[in-house]
Amino acid sequence: MSTAVPIRIDFVSDVACPWCAVGLNALEQAIARVGDEIQVEWHFQPFELNPGMPPEGEDADAHLAAKYGLSADQLEANRHTLRERGAEVGFQFGRRTRIHNTFDAHRLLHWAGESGAEQQRALKHALLRAYQGEGRDISSHEVLAEVAAEAGLDAEAARDILASGAHADAVRRQEAFFAGRGIRAVPSVILDGQHLVQGGQPVEVFERALRQLARHARTA
Repeated sequence: MSTAVPIRIDFVSDVACPWCAVGLNALEQAIARVGDEIQVEWHFQPFELNPGMPPEGEDADAHLAAKYGLSADQLEANRHTLRERGAEVGFQFGRRTRIHNTFDAHRLLHWAGESGAEQQRALKHALLRAYQGEGRDISSHEVLAEVAAEAGLDAEAARDILASGAHADAVRRQEAFFAGRGIRAVPSVILDGQHLVQGGQPVEVFERALRQLARHARTA
């Protein structure tokens, strides 16, 4: 009989968020360290950093400079930090020249989640790799279908979902739900619906939170 403590993880994030790639990889490494003490139930939840992003997207440097008031030197310093933190957890950042709208990517993730948590997680990784690692246009339906295929999903089914507008209402409901719970930044990792860990934290931070939660569950 398994003694693993079940833990639900709601990973609230956006494909446009580079720290979400760091946080996801770090969280997965923390789960591997904890091992069979826990049994994770994954749920990837939508959040849009730039919900008003136009279809053609925007120049990445211009967008970030305007949004955060950063100079060219500060932007490059931030990229250097991201590359270092990404390398620590096995994620390779590439050069993104444009910011793209991610709403359709969230629709596709919702669709993948209907097939199972592992399919959704595989697609999440593939989308982060495509956008943050390769600089691909993940607002393009054709690119999204290709990424779905890379994640082991049916590309034609993905094209049909994207063309139909399916799951738009469900994504908006989930976005509103987590916004209503006070989520304003990503990644936000919600453990068992009540314990929040925010940001692209080091592996040790996630590991400590998971072990504490498992220990409390066993003694409750």
